[in-house]
Amino acid sequence: MERLGLPFQAASPNVDETPEVSESPEQLAVRLALKKAEALAGDYPDHWIIGSDQVACLDDDTLLNKPETHERAVQQLKRSSGRKVSFLTGLVLLDSGTGERQSHCEHFHAHFRELDADEIDNYLHVEKPYDCAGSFKMEGLGITLFRRLEGDDPNSLIGLPLIALTRMLLHWGLNPLRQPRSSQRSSSRDSAR
Repeated sequence: MERLGLPFQAASPNVDETPEVSESPEQLAVRLALKKAEALAGDYPDHWIIGSDQVACLDDDTLLNKPETHERAVQQLKRSSGRKVSFLTGLVLLDSGTGERQSHCEHFHAHFRELDADEIDNYLHVEKPYDCAGSFKMEGLGITLFRRLEGDDPNSLIGLPLIALTRMLLHWGLNPLRQPRSSQRSSSRDSAR
């Protein structure tokens, strides 16, 4: 959000992220983004609320959760080695004053190179990405795990697809390139993520 230069407040709603039966990864990502936005609507009346959630899955649609432990992260990276991992980022822009909303799912694919056990273990000891779906952090040493990245917006791999968000903001008449750039600026709408 700082890259867009717009005022915002960050908030983290507590939402159950358990997938529903027969729910596709894309449906899960968008549903969770919407639930997060809606969970904040009461606390942020008359705001634009950005809800976002990311789901990672192997090329066969097997979900990759946050590993939480070193051992599970090793297993995820071993399974990802030499394969494509898709990151589906659900994005919702909710007007809490009117209830109007826009939604989108951004697809981004990371093609992992073949990784050996030492590389995986060394990487995990350096970055400890145990709270990240897919067991890596793109903005750090995780970039060394890939042979190729594929998608429209690399920001989505970090968690917020800014190109799609800009489209949504423009649709509602907010152009980040037409906003004053002083730290004193005010806005009738803030966003919370």
